[in-house]
Amino acid sequence: MKLLEPGNCRVDVAAGRLDGASNRYEKLFSDLAGLYEDERAFRALLEEKGSSVAYEVTDFKPSANPGDMIIGVTRMEPGRVGREFYMTRGHIHARPNRPEMYYGERGRGVMLLESPAGEIRTVEITPRAMCYVPPYWIHRSVNVGDEPLVMTFAYPADSGQDYDIIAKAGGMRSRIVTDGKGGWMAVDNAAYRPRPQALVDSIMAMKD
Repeated sequence: MKLLEPGNCRVDVAAGRLDGASNRYEKLFSDLAGLYEDERAFRALLEEKGSSVAYEVTDFKPSANPGDMIIGVTRMEPGRVGREFYMTRGHIHARPNRPEMYYGERGRGVMLLESPAGEIRTVEITPRAMCYVPPYWIHRSVNVGDEPLVMTFAYPADSGQDYDIIAKAGGMRSRIVTDGKGGWMAVDNAAYRPRPQALVDSIMAMKD
C-alpha cells in the first residue's frame, strides 16, 4: 500500500476560505429556491442579490478511501429572508452512519439537526466552539449573526451527501427565525411532511 503524504492547510478566517484547498464550490442565492417560507421576500432578495454568493465551501480531500478525512471551511453571508435567517441547503450523509465536526471560527450560527423520524436539536456555534453532528442526523447551518459565519469542518471522506431527504419532506421540521429581540428561535415548518416509517427504518438500518 502506498502511503499518502501529510498535508498542511491554513484557515483564512477573514476571507472564510481554506488556503491549500483542493476543491471549492459556491451557492448563489438563485440556487436556493424553495428553502424559505416567505416566497415574496425571497423573490425580492433575488432581484437584489440573485447572482451573489450566499455561501462558499473550500475543502481538502486527500482521497475518497474509507478511513480518510475531508477537512474544509464554510463561509456564509449574514441576513434574513422575511423572518428567516440565511441557511445552507442541508443534508444527511449518503452513508448516514458517518459523523461530522464543525468548529466556529467567526460569527454566530446555529446547527439545526433533525433525525430521520423528525426529532429536532439545535446547537449554537460561536468562535472556538465545537459542534458534533452524530451519525444519522440531517444537518443544516444557519447564520443568526450580523457578520459572516465561518466554520471549519471535518468528516469521513466516503460520507457523501444526500440533499433530497430535506426537499422531499417539504424542508426540515423546524425553521430558525428571529425572535424580534436580537436573538433566534426555532418554530414549526408548516410545509413539513413526516417521512414514511419504512424510509426511516431503512436509513437507520444502514451500516456502510
